[in-house]
Amino acid sequence: MDIVRNPEKKNTRRILWIGGAILAVVLTTVAFGRLKPAAPPVDEKTLVIETVERGPLTRAVRGSGVLTPENVRWIAAATEGRVERVVVQPGTRVTADSVILELSDPQLQQSTRDAEWQLRAAESAYAAAKAELESDRLDREAAASNLRAEARQARLRAKADAELAKAGLAASITKELSESSANALEERVKFEEQRLGILVSSQRSRLAALQAEVEQRRAMLDLQQQRVASLQVRSGIDGILQQVAVQPGQRVNAGTTLARVAQPERLKAEIRVAETQAKDLAVGQRAQLDTRTGVVAAHVARIDPAASNGTVLVDLTIDGPLPAGARPDLSVDATIELERLPDVIHLARPVRAQENASGTVFRVRGDRAERVKVDFGRASATSIEVRSGLAPGDRVIVSDDSSYDKYDEIKIQ
Repeated sequence: MDIVRNPEKKNTRRILWIGGAILAVVLTTVAFGRLKPAAPPVDEKTLVIETVERGPLTRAVRGSGVLTPENVRWIAAATEGRVERVVVQPGTRVTADSVILELSDPQLQQSTRDAEWQLRAAESAYAAAKAELESDRLDREAAASNLRAEARQARLRAKADAELAKAGLAASITKELSESSANALEERVKFEEQRLGILVSSQRSRLAALQAEVEQRRAMLDLQQQRVASLQVRSGIDGILQQVAVQPGQRVNAGTTLARVAQPERLKAEIRVAETQAKDLAVGQRAQLDTRTGVVAAHVARIDPAASNGTVLVDLTIDGPLPAGARPDLSVDATIELERLPDVIHLARPVRAQENASGTVFRVRGDRAERVKVDFGRASATSIEVRSGLAPGDRVIVSDDSSYDKYDEIKIQ
């Protein structure tokens, strides 16, 4: 006999099967989503692994630069002119009086000759005025001398008339006339002496003015002569001529840089340090200078207050004798010591480790390396302090691990 099948039961079973399949897919997806990525294999030869240590740490920063002379003299043109001849070529040792360049300026030479004639004219005018005034003074003194003689004679005559009148041998009117004449001449003598004094004072003032003009003309001539002498461009110091910035025939203005002379016996280092590392630099800090042919001690002498192109310029004074072959413009490397920490946990600085910040590194355990969080402290150019997250003896990957950022563990082969 035929069995009657229930269609509703069949549909229910189908729905249950489909729901179970969907649930299985969801559970499988969630399970795979919670699985960590498989540890990728990494060749040990491509890694740099260092060990965490405890002990003293010297903080230092590094920079590079060149050796430059401490005493450099830039020679500038004192006057306008044309370059006639380059007497000394760069690289030659010169003295302070060595002529480096010869300039010419016909107008300056003509001005110098004019200044000479003006000085001679002023000196002649002074000499003529002095002779004339001296003659006037002598004439006035002669007149005063004659008047004094007349006054003395009048006084003697008045005295004689007074004695005769007293003896009754002369009239009293004669005595009074003689006395009056003597008094008048003596007053004239006083006035003449005053006029003579005024004349002498006036002559001194006039001669002083003429003398001042002479001195002014002489100073102008000296200036012109100095400018003419400056056409012979001299070194000014003993040293090595490093550069001549002009060519024969070139026209230069006053103030134009002509040459550079340096004393190579005393060199300093001009070092460029990254501005992010320059905040702890201070004058007096010790440094080591590598000239490629030797290492010499130095110290920080000056720190530029402004940064340029992401770096700070630092001048290092060299404390000892320079290694053989050291010369101006030689490229050098410097390590500047910031401070010494007596007892800290430290590590060779990982590539992405930042000072006083948190970061992650891979700690090596056997053939596996797991990512751990680390708090870093004070840093040096090559080492960094570990405040937490690692212990002495831990082995850590310090090379660039940015290609494994999505992994928490790697396998070392």
